[in-house]
Amino acid sequence: MIRQIQQANEAIRRSVRDEEDRNPMNIKDIAQLAGVSTSTVSKIVNHRDASITAATRDRVLELVRKYHYTPYGSSKPNTTTWRIGVLLSSSISMDSTLDGIIQQAQKSGYGTLVFNSYGDHDQEERNILAALEHRVDGLVWEPIDRASLSLKSRIEAGGIPELTIGPLGDDKTALMPYEEAAYSLTEELIKRRHTSIACLLSPGRRTQSFLHGYRRCLFDHNLQYHADMVLGTIDEDLTRVLENRHVTGVVASHYHHALEFLQFAESMHYRLPQDLSLVSLMNDTNVHLRYPGSPEISSYIMRNADFGAYLCRRIIHAIEHDSHQSEAFDHVFALEGEQTVGRPPDQQCKKIVVVGSINVDTYLTASSLPKAGMTTTTRNFASTPGGKATNQAVGVARLQHQVSLIGNVGSDPAADYIYKTMRQARVDATGVRRVTGADTGKAYIFVDSKGESMISLVAGANESLTPDDITARDQIFRNTGYCLIQTEIPMDTVAEACRTAKRHHAATILKPSSCNHLPEDLLNSIDILIPNFNELNTLIPGPESVVDKAQQFIDGGVGKVIITLGERGCTLVTASGHKDFPAHEARAVDDTGASDAFISALASYLCNGCSLDKAARIANLAAGFSVAHEGVIPSLISRRQLEGLID
Repeated sequence: MIRQIQQANEAIRRSVRDEEDRNPMNIKDIAQLAGVSTSTVSKIVNHRDASITAATRDRVLELVRKYHYTPYGSSKPNTTTWRIGVLLSSSISMDSTLDGIIQQAQKSGYGTLVFNSYGDHDQEERNILAALEHRVDGLVWEPIDRASLSLKSRIEAGGIPELTIGPLGDDKTALMPYEEAAYSLTEELIKRRHTSIACLLSPGRRTQSFLHGYRRCLFDHNLQYHADMVLGTIDEDLTRVLENRHVTGVVASHYHHALEFLQFAESMHYRLPQDLSLVSLMNDTNVHLRYPGSPEISSYIMRNADFGAYLCRRIIHAIEHDSHQSEAFDHVFALEGEQTVGRPPDQQCKKIVVVGSINVDTYLTASSLPKAGMTTTTRNFASTPGGKATNQAVGVARLQHQVSLIGNVGSDPAADYIYKTMRQARVDATGVRRVTGADTGKAYIFVDSKGESMISLVAGANESLTPDDITARDQIFRNTGYCLIQTEIPMDTVAEACRTAKRHHAATILKPSSCNHLPEDLLNSIDILIPNFNELNTLIPGPESVVDKAQQFIDGGVGKVIITLGERGCTLVTASGHKDFPAHEARAVDDTGASDAFISALASYLCNGCSLDKAARIANLAAGFSVAHEGVIPSLISRRQLEGLID
C-alpha cells in the first residue's frame, strides 16, 4: 500500500514537471492563483476530485477556463480539452444563435469548433467524426432531418454529452419558441378584431412550427383556416387572395419576406395599417431594417443570441457534471412598434379622399386687382404648394383626420416640392402620380389690399387625370367616409370619381370651380354641392335668388347645396327648405383659401359624426380663420386652434 502511494505521488510530480514544460500558464501558476496545492489542481482537471469540496473545485475550474489551461495528456481519454463542437445543418439555420453560443463559450473559458453540413447527410457524418477526433468535450447538434438521428449512436460511442436542438431536439426547450410566437402574433391581430388573416410563410427551420402556431390560434378563436391563405410567394396569387378573401391582416414568419410584402402592398395602393395590418417575426440582427419612406414593421424580436448562450450553458453544465438544474429559456413576446398594425378598415374611423387639382401657387400682392388695359405692380412674390385638392387634403390633415390625395403632377422639380409637402403634412400621397413630359399645374394668384383675390390657372398635369386613372386607384377609396372633388380636372374624370366613391359607400362633396356647367347625369352622384356666390351665378345665370338656383340643383338630383357667401357666412339649401349660418367675424387679409378651409372642416366634422348644421357652423369658423391669414396652406386651421373657437 505504501509503495502504491509513493508511485501515485511520483506520478503526480512527473505530471507537474511535464505541465511546467508544456504550458505558458502551468499547473503551479493555477495552484498559486487558486490557493491550493498542485496535486489538487491535477486531481480536479483529471476528474479524480471526489474528495475535494465543490467550492474549491469551482474556483480551480474557473481559473483553468479563464487561462485556457490544458492539462498534460489531453490526447488521452477522460481529459478535458475545453472545446465545444457545434454542428449546423444549413447556412441560414442558426441566425445569430451561433454568435450567442460562441460568446457564452468564450465567457466560460471554452473554445468552439463549428461545422456545417449544408443539408448533406454524408457531410453531416464526416462532421461528427471530425468533432470526435478533435476530442471536443460536448456537442450542440442540429440534425438535418429524422434520418440524421441514426448518427446519434456515433456520438454516444464517443462518450461525450450532446444536446440535440431544432425541431428534432431533445425537448422543446432546445427549440426557439416559433410556434408560440406565431400563435401570439396571430392573436395580436385577433385582439384588434381581425377575422381574415393570411400567413406569409418562408422556408426554413421555423416554417412548420410557425404554421402550426398560426393554425392553432385560428382554431382556438373559432376562425376558419383556409389553405390558400398560407402564402409562400409574392405574386398575382397574393393579390387574388387578398381581394377574394377580404384579407385585413397578415402574419409573416420572416422579416425579409415581410419587407417584400410591404413594398408589394404599397405598389398596389394598400396603406398600412389603414387598409392592411402586418406583423412579423424579426431576428435580433434585423432591428431597424426598413425601406426608405416605409414604416417599420410591427414585430416580435426573436432573441436568437440569448438562446444560443442558453444552449451553450446547458452543454457546459452537462460537460462539467453540474448537479444544479439548468435554467429554462424564457422568451417574453412584446410587439415592437404599432406602425403597421391597427383595426380592420371597416372598424376604423372613416377616412377622407380628395380628388382634383394639384398646383404650385404663385402669390402676387398688389394694391388693386389687375384690370384690362392697366399695369399692376406687385409688392410681394411667393410660391407654395396649392391647388384645391392639395389645399383641402392638407386642411383635413391639419384637423387630424386620415386623408388620401389623388391627382397628377409633372416630371419637374415642382412635383418633388409637392411630395415633400404632403409627407410633412401627413397626407397619404400614394394616389399622386408623375406624368412624364408634363409640368405640374400652376396657379397665379393676385391678392389686393382688401383681401380679395383673382386666380389664373395653368392646368399642366391636372388635365391628364383620366377616368382610367381613378379606376386604377380604386383601392384608395376603401373605408372612405367622404370624397372631396373639384372641377379643375376633366369633367369625365370628376364623374368617375363620384361613381367610384359611391361604389365604396362614400358621400361626395363637389366644389364647382373653374366650370360653367355640370352635366345632368352627374348631379345624382353629388351629395353636397358647395359653390360660392359667383360660381352659382355662373352655373345658373339669371335674376333668381341663390336659394332658388340651389333648388334647381336639388331638383336635378343633388342631395344638398351650401352656398358660401364670404363675410355673410353660408346658406344651406335642402329639399325641405334653407337655413343661413352667419360668418365668424374676422379682418380679411386674404380670402384665397376660405372655401378650401370651409370644405376641409365640413367634411372632417361630418366624418366625426356631427350633424350638418353643426358642421356648417364649425366650417364657418375655419373659413374665418383662413381669411385672416395670408396664403392658403399657411392659413389652414389646426384641430387645436379650431376646437378653441368652438363654443
